[in-house]
Amino acid sequence: MVKKVTEGITISVETFYQPDYSNPIGSEFMFAYRITIENNNTFPIKLLRRHWYIIDSNGSHREVEGEGVVGVQPLLAPNESYQYVSGSNLRTEIGKMYGTYQMENQLNKKLFDVKIPEFQMVVPFKMN
Repeated sequence: MVKKVTEGITISVETFYQPDYSNPIGSEFMFAYRITIENNNTFPIKLLRRHWYIIDSNGSHREVEGEGVVGVQPLLAPNESYQYVSGSNLRTEIGKMYGTYQMENQLNKKLFDVKIPEFQMVVPFKMN
């Protein structure tokens, strides 16, 4: 698991290789990741947008942007956390992701970015 704290928000990431949804012969490798967002501030926040950078070990880069996460824009009170699971496919056995969430302070409506820590996606048989 990797963690990063930005602007009083802790982002934790765990990854899982998904062999049942992968096809190594066809260079298709599916990974799931579990994100936990913890609001350590004294004010409520709302997650508005996400921006991901996805990099395969062959050097290919993709960017994914959009509203919310998994179809929602979660609102977190002080000391509250939110967890979700999503996934990403790679064309190689090893890759990485990182990015940002755009948050809104619900008291003063100011926007701020929270960094999503870089995390590795590695097929287990490549870890030997």
